[in-house]
Amino acid sequence: MASEGTRKIRVLVIDDSALVRKIIAEELSRDSSVEVVGTAPDPIVGRDKIVQLDPDVVLLDIEMPRMDGLTFLEKLMRHKPVPVIIVSSLAKANSQVALRALDLGAAEVLCKPGSSYSVRDMGEQLLFKIKAVASIRRDALMRRPAMHMNPGDRNGQNPSSSGALLKTTNRVVAIGASTGGTEAIREVLRRLPADMPPVVIVQHMPQYFTRSFAERLNESCALEVKEAEDHELLRPGKALLAPGNSHMILRRSGASYFVEIKDGPLVFHQRPSVEVLFSSVAKYAGSNALGVILTGMGKDGAQGLLEMRNAGAWTIAQDERTSVVFGMPKEAVALGAVCEVLPLERIAGAMVQRLRE
Repeated sequence: MASEGTRKIRVLVIDDSALVRKIIAEELSRDSSVEVVGTAPDPIVGRDKIVQLDPDVVLLDIEMPRMDGLTFLEKLMRHKPVPVIIVSSLAKANSQVALRALDLGAAEVLCKPGSSYSVRDMGEQLLFKIKAVASIRRDALMRRPAMHMNPGDRNGQNPSSSGALLKTTNRVVAIGASTGGTEAIREVLRRLPADMPPVVIVQHMPQYFTRSFAERLNESCALEVKEAEDHELLRPGKALLAPGNSHMILRRSGASYFVEIKDGPLVFHQRPSVEVLFSSVAKYAGSNALGVILTGMGKDGAQGLLEMRNAGAWTIAQDERTSVVFGMPKEAVALGAVCEVLPLERIAGAMVQRLRE
């Protein structure tokens, strides 16, 4: 709740559906720290209202009349950068389009009501994400690298096989991220060699997005990257990304690790949750694990990373300078859960060095 005298987060909603604008405004009105200062039925009207109202956060649909959301987003980021959350009818057909929105500078993506989230879940997540992106520095909106890669990047950008990482077969690497994490995860994975131990990843994303995101990562990494399936076995050289709207848990059967994909309540406002993954890694992998917590708002994963460290795992957090939002890493550091705090460009090298020791 906003205290008296505290400035509210000013939000502008751009969507061609009057019903969606009404639902979003009603959901946001539940929190006194957020204020919808205006709405617009298309980007042309939205452009004028951004100039007039100077919102802290813009909620933007993709498919709209007069100008599509991607074209508008590209123009907005070039001329007047502001944190943007894509709120769209996210489905398999347009997940690539919305991933392109992240390339162009959108801070977050979220499903409209009636899609994979209930209206209640959507409202809770939307409020959380608004508070997350409102704290993003404007320079951070423009310094993020694009996700799309040239075909030669798979071989040109990845380190050669180390030949020394698989002396033991029971190692596991766990990575968690939120706001700004799509770029951060890509930067880490593309620097890792093909003979890495198994990698399990939670990135806060909606349903359908994770499969497209994994496919794009797979195109630019030496590792095989895919969306995880229930009871899928872990193996060296493969990275599994938790599906959107499902938790991912590490399990062990004899000498083999596998993942369980399950439903369940939101944990720290999230599903999938980094906390859920990290806690299971602490339990089943213990000192054979390596944990990495990247950019993102909130506390998701901080306690789980502490559990990992207490179980003997080596843990790394992204530093403030390179984080789009220094929330989750900051919370983990404050708990004493982190062995090393590193800039994004040094994390992959530190992981490989630690795994070789």
